[in-house]
Amino acid sequence: MNKLVEVDHITAAYENKVVLQDISVDIYEQDFLGIIGPNGGGKTTLLKVILGLLSPLSGAVRFYADGQSVPSLRIGYLPQMNMIDKKFPISVREVVSSGLSSEKPRFRSFTKEQNRQIDEVVARMGLAELASRPIGSLSGGQFQRVLLGRSIVSRPQVLILDEPASYVDKHFETQFNQLLHEINKESAIILVSHDMATVRSMVKNIAYINGTLQYNPAMDMLQPLMS
Repeated sequence: MNKLVEVDHITAAYENKVVLQDISVDIYEQDFLGIIGPNGGGKTTLLKVILGLLSPLSGAVRFYADGQSVPSLRIGYLPQMNMIDKKFPISVREVVSSGLSSEKPRFRSFTKEQNRQIDEVVARMGLAELASRPIGSLSGGQFQRVLLGRSIVSRPQVLILDEPASYVDKHFETQFNQLLHEINKESAIILVSHDMATVRSMVKNIAYINGTLQYNPAMDMLQPLMS
């Protein structure tokens, strides 16, 4: 299995307060890494470093494709908090399609293939009947599905999810978990969650972060990590 992401001895801080200390972890194709730990332990900070949103004090993040070093990967990101104003007059389909905006030439329409790709993702999210509806009319669970669709429409090599189940309604929970299973056949997934049941049922590897890292590829060792 080819390596996609190498987090190499990362130390990160906010305003000189060190949050992460000497973190190293690798992500491989079709990996599913669950990141757990206490609030303030640095889970979201690690995601920001991987995404390039926060520069580390030391260490490096490296990306690979087909065994070769590359400057970047296609990374989908579903943040814990979303900054889209639900009062903004934009439709479900338009939000999903915004995940492809970087691949569309300026002042050009999406290609036929891209439009097919967008419609396919809208349907996978169970939102086909709501595609033209403004996002302000959606429930919290429906809106979270829209954001998940936006994060996967570009067919990312790595999908990063920060507490994705926070706003998933019970009606969609089983389908959501199945979607992640299907997405994982195409993309490596990094998932931050405080929900141990969700982590245990879906992920292939566990990283416990509380300033430093305890990395555990064996699921039956989760309890010792948490004790």
